[in-house]
Amino acid sequence: MRSGQLLLIRYDAPVRRGDLVVVALPADRTGRARPHAVKRLAGHESSGALWVESDNLGATGALDSWTLGALSPSALRARVLARLIPPGRIPRG
Repeated sequence: MRSGQLLLIRYDAPVRRGDLVVVALPADRTGRARPHAVKRLAGHESSGALWVESDNLGATGALDSWTLGALSPSALRARVLARLIPPGRIPRG
């Protein structure tokens, strides 16, 4: 994902392992809210907690369950259905 890209999402959609999801990340150590993030759902723990991972592991400052731990099920906001590409940006090959 790049800044400014558009996603088609569905709220309250069932999710399964491998789906891209929109999650609310927990506040940082100072209590400041973090923005919502798009992550890949790697699995559910027996408690219902979500294990999410970044697709771009080399990204500076990437936050996922490897650094934050499992997320509460209430952190799940939506499932990503598609990335929308404006007609002028469709790669020609």
